[in-house]
Amino acid sequence: MERGKEPWLGHPSETIGILQKYDFVFRKQFGQNFLIDTHVLDKIVDAAAITKDDFVIEIGPGIGTLTQYLAYHAREVVAVEIDHDLIPILSDTLSAYDNVHVLNEDILKVDIRGMIEKYNGGKKAKVVANLPYYITTPIIMELLEKRIPVESITVMVQKEVAMRMQAGPGTKDYGALSLAVQYYAKPYLAANVPQNCFMPRPKVGSAVIRLTCHAEAPVKVKDEHLMFRLIRASFNQRRKTLFNGLRNAPEVKASQEQIRMAIENCGLSPSVRGEALTLEEFAALSDALIELM
Repeated sequence: MERGKEPWLGHPSETIGILQKYDFVFRKQFGQNFLIDTHVLDKIVDAAAITKDDFVIEIGPGIGTLTQYLAYHAREVVAVEIDHDLIPILSDTLSAYDNVHVLNEDILKVDIRGMIEKYNGGKKAKVVANLPYYITTPIIMELLEKRIPVESITVMVQKEVAMRMQAGPGTKDYGALSLAVQYYAKPYLAANVPQNCFMPRPKVGSAVIRLTCHAEAPVKVKDEHLMFRLIRASFNQRRKTLFNGLRNAPEVKASQEQIRMAIENCGLSPSVRGEALTLEEFAALSDALIELM
């Protein structure tokens, strides 16, 4: 990748220099781990397929390491950073780019839809992030469930979470998160990232995953809220049968007989476990239960 001569923070020496210059102290409350590997940065940009036509929302830019790469490739970038101590650093490290806007905000409180309307005329944006792992799932599900107009979400996540997002029925990683993500998007595991690619080093391995948002959900269901209540209930007690998991769940407002009949009407065995059901089968079960309630 041919770039200008400005300092690229993907090189560890540049990151160390900036941290020392500003006497920056990592704050555990924000789960800060900065990337220091140019190959991984290239993989993120490649996975997100960033072009000069794209408006990109970056969540958690840190000192601007990934932001530099995004700004180089995209038409425009809005970087949302919650830590006010990082704002003067970002003004420094991103000074060479006039297509970057930095917001000192909590992404969960930002009007993302309004931002996309302002900067991209309502056309779909791309989201890219190296997220603190403790808040990865809430942010991703916020974007997906509210159907924010984004084409894709490319994020660095804990490897275990990435495996769960793309898992299929009958596997140990398959669960409620798998089904929730796959209802809204198609997951693609782009790269595994070892601990030594970060400063400071995290305790777990990481992965880059791209979620390409569906234009339409891959299954039709009469009540998606009920379907997800059934999904959560069936995985809350994985070792129990689907029937026992649902009949013991307070969030499922149906009688034992209604649950039993719905399972039978879907052609499922009474002894089947929730982890064996596909998204299509959960949708069918939800529809069957509605007819009996």
